[in-house]
Amino acid sequence: MSFFIGIDIGSSSAKAAVVDETGALLHTLLRPTGWDSAGAAQALAEDFARLHMDVQQEKVVATGYGRNAVAYAGKRITEITCHGRGAYWLFGAEAATVIDIGGQDSKIMRIEHGKVRDFMMNDKCSAGTGRFLEIMSAALGISIDELCDLAATGGGVHISSMCTVFAESEVVGLIGKGTARADIAYAIVDSIVQKVCAQAAKLISDEPVFLTGGLCKQENLIRALGQRLGKPLVSHENARFAGAIGAALLAAER
Repeated sequence: MSFFIGIDIGSSSAKAAVVDETGALLHTLLRPTGWDSAGAAQALAEDFARLHMDVQQEKVVATGYGRNAVAYAGKRITEITCHGRGAYWLFGAEAATVIDIGGQDSKIMRIEHGKVRDFMMNDKCSAGTGRFLEIMSAALGISIDELCDLAATGGGVHISSMCTVFAESEVVGLIGKGTARADIAYAIVDSIVQKVCAQAAKLISDEPVFLTGGLCKQENLIRALGQRLGKPLVSHENARFAGAIGAALLAAER
């Protein structure tokens, strides 16, 4: 049996997916990227070796922020192309809008049959990204998961600044005033929802909307995004692997 491997080296995590000749998903792997993209790629290669796969022998496509650090990749393809292909495989809709919230950027893509027809990317500011939530959760002394869960029980507080640095200052100020942590968590989630939805509104039409990326299991965030967009937002248990899956499928097709 031949294996086709997709490697997605993001700023926060390194994802990998393996498909067979039929396009069936066989394995997914996840590791933190840390400061060393090449080291994360090598660690994934060692994980594959334990699964009895040799990255030097199989067809490998790399994508993502650190794709050039995957020395054993036979080809490197942009994350926009790979995410579009992976989202089509995950959700099956012939036409859709895909929102991908990554560690250092957020992407909005309109796809048709797995091909990206239009897209917008926020890669100049951490507002509306996983990094924003990481900084804010650290300010509250809780994890991102805890912050998103806590936000569901809060309300009535808003963060006015769209800049992460100034927003963090607002959060520190709210903490100093004794504002309930649940209300601050609500304001943080509401802030990222505003940023993402303002970006997505320019591309969303009547087509279904899907969420990929590392926040795909945050039900409160998904619900808040859907409410702000005025339509249901759907995710998938493997949605954080969309880029890696797309890269693996492109490896098989090529």
